[in-house]
Amino acid sequence: MHPILWAALLSGLLAQLYKVVAESLRARRFKLYRFFETGGMPSSHTAVVTALAVGAWRVAGADSPLFAVTVVFSLYFVLEATGLRQEVGKQARLLNEILDELIDTHHFARERTRELLGHTWSEVFWGFVLGVVTTLLMVSS
Repeated sequence: MHPILWAALLSGLLAQLYKVVAESLRARRFKLYRFFETGGMPSSHTAVVTALAVGAWRVAGADSPLFAVTVVFSLYFVLEATGLRQEVGKQARLLNEILDELIDTHHFARERTRELLGHTWSEVFWGFVLGVVTTLLMVSS
């Protein structure tokens, strides 16, 4: 496999592993489920697409069509994660508050909507850093 692909996959893997470790330490028990969830610190989506863009820059150069495509793709991904999915997460929190009130007054089954869906700019920033560093270490120009 190409080093760019390895860097992108490793960036995403490291981001997800960090989430497992951080959540497990916080909860004081192993939380493997965090590996398979979206949202949280750092953004694995941002890490992966940043690794692709930086890898394209290192291999093909800043004036290449490959770099242009990966930058546009990356920007779209990051804006979607911080915009649309963040708003969906806010709506999920509101729905869960309404559900909590309904459960208290009526007898509904308790199945909450997942709230951690999008990313904050801080989570995106650290995903970006992870993607850049991983790729600079793995992909030569």
